[in-house]
Amino acid sequence: MCKPFLRSGAGGCISLPLEAYCESELTKHGGYRRVRDLLSAKKVVDTLPEELREKITKPSQTRPLLRLAKTPDKLHEAVAIAAKEKPFPTAADFAKAVQKVVPNNTSPTRTNSTKTENPNTQLCNSVTVSSLSHPRYGESGVIEADAPNHWQQIVTFADGERLLINNADLDAASVPFPREQTYPPEYTEAIAQIKEQHQQELERLSQELRIGLQAEATGRAEAQLLEQIQSLQNLYKQQREQNVQLQQRLDEMESLRQLETENQQLRQRIQDLENAVEQHPLQQWGNTMTQQATKVLNKQVKQALEKTIDLRSLAQEPPKENAQECLRLMGMALKNLASAMNNTQALEAAAIILGSEPTPVAIAYRAEQLEMLPQAVSDIRAVLAKPGCSWQEFWDIAQEYEVIKSDYWAELTTQETELITALQTASTELPIIGLGSIVAHADPYRTLYVERGEVVQDLGEELVVAWDHWRNQSKKTDRYFRDELRFWQPQ
Repeated sequence: MCKPFLRSGAGGCISLPLEAYCESELTKHGGYRRVRDLLSAKKVVDTLPEELREKITKPSQTRPLLRLAKTPDKLHEAVAIAAKEKPFPTAADFAKAVQKVVPNNTSPTRTNSTKTENPNTQLCNSVTVSSLSHPRYGESGVIEADAPNHWQQIVTFADGERLLINNADLDAASVPFPREQTYPPEYTEAIAQIKEQHQQELERLSQELRIGLQAEATGRAEAQLLEQIQSLQNLYKQQREQNVQLQQRLDEMESLRQLETENQQLRQRIQDLENAVEQHPLQQWGNTMTQQATKVLNKQVKQALEKTIDLRSLAQEPPKENAQECLRLMGMALKNLASAMNNTQALEAAAIILGSEPTPVAIAYRAEQLEMLPQAVSDIRAVLAKPGCSWQEFWDIAQEYEVIKSDYWAELTTQETELITALQTASTELPIIGLGSIVAHADPYRTLYVERGEVVQDLGEELVVAWDHWRNQSKKTDRYFRDELRFWQPQ
């Protein structure tokens, strides 16, 4: 029974019960139920010792503990268990701790006589509070009245208290409760129409998203394809350069193989001479040595002359054209003779003619250089014979034969040397690519060789170019060295 509460009115003080006063004056603050929760929370907090009170931070945490308020020992034990598991327990943690202390899901204040006095608790419409945050968590009750609405039930507990509890907080397998709020027919049709519109909107957005993803994937695939094409072109260029280097290396190995064959033949001849000396007695040394040495030397000299040129033919009929080439051949012939006969004078003569030091290594290196001279002169004349030849085209060929520049320069005619000088002079007068120049890639193997761009920034050694075909893309510029660019010319 609630105590009376005095309220001043127009006719004086009026005595009202506390429940009626709270419902009328404190409705917006929760009414009498809120006041009851606060009083129950205070009752639980007052029962706890000082060290456990700080674990209670709000009234909702005391609802699961209220059933243990009359048994302080179990209340202390439940709070201690929850505080041990978490520094700041929640209402659910306190409810679990209460279940550990009182595992039979019955109130400690409830006696067996209470159960026998109220046999209605065993009816088929018996329900159990399953929400951990509810103060009656774990307790069972019966539904003795019709539901006031579709989402709540009036539950009567064993102690006689009747509470209005949400269906979501109850657990009764034999009594199915509706979990959702029902609406009138006109609202149902409107909701169904809104759901259909929402589904159509979702399908439209999904279609737009799918189209956007496909377009993005196509763009990425095209970009990757361009990168792969560029990589393949670069790889092809590198492979071509490696093939040229490999061919040169094969030629060098072939020359080394021929030299090795000649060395083996010389070793065999020496071995033959040594064997001949050992087989003849001492008194026949002179005849044997003379005969064998004469045969070996004559044969080697003949082979050396056959590999180069016949010096006697040059003496009988001097060359009328390309005298430099004849002198080179003569020097190489003397080098071979000096190697075959071990003649120092022939070696010095070969060094004078070839223009190198009188050592076998220097003469061999100079001979290798001069072997490139006919090819160098042929390549340079082929470039100069092209109509509209530029200095860059000549320079690309001339760099390969830079070590024999003085040699091929002497082979060129006066007209050819004057043309080279004119090309070099004209190249220095060409405009230099700078800020505002309209440029394109200089490498013809680049995918974007014919694309047009403008120099927007000069960084000294590098230039920043804005390409026309990147105008609608996120990346609009890139950096290049000057020799990587050329002036753009319309196709």
